[in-house]
Amino acid sequence: MTLLLRVVVSSKNARRIQLFEVPESVNNLIEILRERLELESDFSLQFEDPEFGNALCNLTSMSELPAERAVLHIVWDRDSSVNQSSIASVSSLDTASVHSEDFRDRSPDIQSNLRHVAKWPIPFPIPKFKQDVELKLRKGNATYEKSNKGFDLTRDIKMEILDKIAQAIVEIKSYPEKAEIESVASSLVLKYPCLKEPGSITGYDGWKTSIKYKLGNFRSKLREAGCNEVDVNRKRKAGDEDDTPFTLKRPKRGEVNHVPDYPQHHDDSTLEGERVALVDETKKKKKNTTLIRQKMELTFSLRRREVVEVQPMVSEVQQRWPALFSCEEISEEFRRITSKDLLETFNASLDKYVPRLLRLYRTRKGAFGQQMEDILDKLDEQTSDILSHRKTAALRCLPVFVRDDTTKFFLQPLETDPDERVLRGVSVGLLAVCEEDDPAVSPNVRDWAVVLEGSIVLPDLPDLGTAFAYLFGLLYAMNIDYPKEMRYTFEAIQTIFFELGSQCSQRTRSLKTKLLL
Repeated sequence: MTLLLRVVVSSKNARRIQLFEVPESVNNLIEILRERLELESDFSLQFEDPEFGNALCNLTSMSELPAERAVLHIVWDRDSSVNQSSIASVSSLDTASVHSEDFRDRSPDIQSNLRHVAKWPIPFPIPKFKQDVELKLRKGNATYEKSNKGFDLTRDIKMEILDKIAQAIVEIKSYPEKAEIESVASSLVLKYPCLKEPGSITGYDGWKTSIKYKLGNFRSKLREAGCNEVDVNRKRKAGDEDDTPFTLKRPKRGEVNHVPDYPQHHDDSTLEGERVALVDETKKKKKNTTLIRQKMELTFSLRRREVVEVQPMVSEVQQRWPALFSCEEISEEFRRITSKDLLETFNASLDKYVPRLLRLYRTRKGAFGQQMEDILDKLDEQTSDILSHRKTAALRCLPVFVRDDTTKFFLQPLETDPDERVLRGVSVGLLAVCEEDDPAVSPNVRDWAVVLEGSIVLPDLPDLGTAFAYLFGLLYAMNIDYPKEMRYTFEAIQTIFFELGSQCSQRTRSLKTKLLL
């Protein structure tokens, strides 16, 4: 009996493996995959269970797999991503992954510099400890199972546990949320019940606190060692001068790669040389898009350091990094920062939430004045391309519903060629270009443009949804704060549409709750 497998090695790699006989055990399967995929690190397996809507389940027996074909996910015991040597070996093989071609274009040096983790792993993979500690914990588990007696935890063993857990967390995220730290503590006592704390309701409250403080100490050590990925708050906000050469804001918008370290064997001078070569390539009539993509990937850490530390004007970034202001590279930069696909994620969320948003708007439209009434009435008048009009109406009503001010956000010029007076004073906005010279005669929008700092930076976008997505991507790429008058709209897009970060205002949380009802 043959078994066809799709093995997901990492977020950017999948392999098609055909076995001509089913292995006798899960351990045998792991060894086969280790050999076929040329993997080195220890791992376990999860499978997509069709009986539970393809939710992931731990594979403990071969009988649990669906017959003939299955999808497996590799769960690394110590790291959330494949080590560099494993990535290099996997990327050199012929794969059936839809992302394989893109992945092979990136060098291992670049890959090892970025953290490609789209979501916090649940359950959190507890790393392996020293052999003597593992043996003591196993004995402790056996004793706990028989007598419900806890483990005699010494300081040395606790430090070993906290050190390894802190390393495993920072491999994924430097600043985990409160709920994420709790998931680590929960996974720890689930794997080692003997570590449960007597008298605690959850059994791991003390572990949560210990992990939190251990992470703080661990980040401090990394900063002292010169690791720029660990971010600290700017002293300059408090008016203090900072003697250190490079201090960064802590990421607050779900950034996986806020400011990564430079790739191995590169420094300021070598990356600046790559940037100059990149600018030269963008000036050519016949551009090498593959080369541009590779150099944008290579210089990502230099570019992020500039935009976060120096906070340059948009016009300055356009001069130094012209390739960044193309649709393709905005999407790629957003992926580098968040590990999310910009358009795919946004469009999927639109498809999911537009019907719910419109129902919510119609139910509550009386409380939001004439502006929402006019948008919904115009939607009712449409007789063609209804789906597109519904998405536009949902996005136009969103800032109204969260009570943002769209006066200087949705822009419409008096002529086909944008009037400079319309853009003057606009920090962040979307410009609608209409079909006729006079929008009052024909208000039909031909295309949209993204406006930053009073200038059009991305023209000729086909619809409002696409314009919103690329604007959101540019705010991340440029490390630009959300405009105060549209804060709740972008916060809703971030936390609801893209599911980035868990911190949000009560207003956004209320909208999210209503959409889930």
